[in-house]
Amino acid sequence: MRATLIHGSRDIRLEDVPDPQIQLPGDALIRVVASCVCGSDLWPYRGVRPVKEPTRIGHELVGIVEEVGADVRTVKAGDFVIAPFALSDGTCPHCRNGIHTSCVHGQWWGSQDKNGFLVDGGQGEYVRAPMADGTLVATPEVPDDALVPSLLTLSDVMGTGHHAAVSAGVGPGQTVVVVGDGAVGLCGVLAARRLGAERVIAMSRHADRQAVARQFGADVIVAERGDEGVERIKELTGGVGADAVLECVGTKESMAQAIGSTRPGGRIGYVGVPAGGSELPIGKLFSSNISVGGGVAPVRGYIPDLLTDVLSGAIDPGKVFDATFALADVADAYRAMDERTAIKTLLTP
Repeated sequence: MRATLIHGSRDIRLEDVPDPQIQLPGDALIRVVASCVCGSDLWPYRGVRPVKEPTRIGHELVGIVEEVGADVRTVKAGDFVIAPFALSDGTCPHCRNGIHTSCVHGQWWGSQDKNGFLVDGGQGEYVRAPMADGTLVATPEVPDDALVPSLLTLSDVMGTGHHAAVSAGVGPGQTVVVVGDGAVGLCGVLAARRLGAERVIAMSRHADRQAVARQFGADVIVAERGDEGVERIKELTGGVGADAVLECVGTKESMAQAIGSTRPGGRIGYVGVPAGGSELPIGKLFSSNISVGGGVAPVRGYIPDLLTDVLSGAIDPGKVFDATFALADVADAYRAMDERTAIKTLLTP
């Protein structure tokens, strides 16, 4: 089969690799219907995280189950499944507490599992999914093609934006600010509106992303950054600040903007992958009673609830995909993300 490997900085290749096979009784074999490029894939692509040897890459996918191991009970051949970016058993204490990304037996796509078997990267034609019962979520039936992009977002970005909103305590009647206009930030806008926010302010300087933010429920767009951005938020909130702020970037500057935009006693939900910078200003948080929560999103626990809304048409997060590439053109899909000519790129076999 063909799969994507990263060889080094800006060196993405589609190569022939061995077909995956059932290795353990809890495995499932999946034919990938759609995958995508994530913002976090750009860290090794840009050389921020060095690549020591050619490595399988990709961690967001949906597909059809082709075969299951002897112990698999919750999915079967023919099922359409959503595969979250982290693999989990669903039974350990952390999974039962809803933090599947801290699963005692957790694994990651594109890594080597504890039994020495390769865990395939998601950007390929097929994958072996370990711990299928704990990881995979089947839809009630095989969906129409039009639904696939939105279902794919449940493997990562929609669940991650939702985690930011949940961590920030978003609820009815609140004013919410979203820092970051990538796919996660845009899904954060949608999540905030879904959870009942009265007013959603999206911080964005790009017309195409602003348009999606408005489709997802943003009432106001703020293009300013830094101190000017904070001042604009204060103006829009009568000098008070937002009740909740979603930080969806991961830099020192984005966190500073989030803190500056939050009212005393407000909450910040952060899901931006940390990209360096200083520690949180504990003194400022202490004096203003601002709470900060979040981290790597345990999306597996959110999928069933969000899936209901996707299937009913209540939300359509698939609009974050504004470019589709054949798997053979995966290098172009990375380039489009890197150069910001696309918000998020979808890959088809």
